[in-house]
Amino acid sequence: MATVLSVSGSPSATSRTAKLLRHLDHRLAAQGHDVIPLDVRTLPADALLGADFRHPAIADAAALFERADGVVIGTPIYKAAYSGLLKSLLDLLPQYALTGKTVLPLATGGSTAHVLAVDYALRPVLNAMGAAHIVPGWFTLDRDINVGDDGTLTVAPGSAEALAQVTDQFSVALGGRATVLAATA
Repeated sequence: MATVLSVSGSPSATSRTAKLLRHLDHRLAAQGHDVIPLDVRTLPADALLGADFRHPAIADAAALFERADGVVIGTPIYKAAYSGLLKSLLDLLPQYALTGKTVLPLATGGSTAHVLAVDYALRPVLNAMGAAHIVPGWFTLDRDINVGDDGTLTVAPGSAEALAQVTDQFSVALGGRATVLAATA
């Protein structure tokens, strides 16, 4: 199947966004995809903020984007836009780093007032970076994502179903139709 790069743009070590992405990574892996997680917060801050295109960690991240057939971009929404941390990384990637890629944009936030940020803030940037196909994304309310003391993640039923649907659509777009149908049967 396809190689999927799963990118968390959250600056928080206890991020619900990152935990949600890793949960969806398991679904994609079960459908036969090779999933590579990337937490942007683990990249060196001096390289991100200093726009050091040549830093080995930034070059490695750019190589992951180049290697991927599909990219899942997850971000918390702050001030009606995707995270500044994610922006820092996207700014350091080649202009057309998403050329030929299928992309799934996901966002989390505290209010439904931010639900359109996926389409009005994130999608235009992904499009400008040359994404071949941006599948319908999803915004999940923070209150619908619960992380237990043991680290287990639960998602409210309505949100869980919607996330499964957009993840499966992404998988189908990558060529995983037969696997998706078998995994959801």
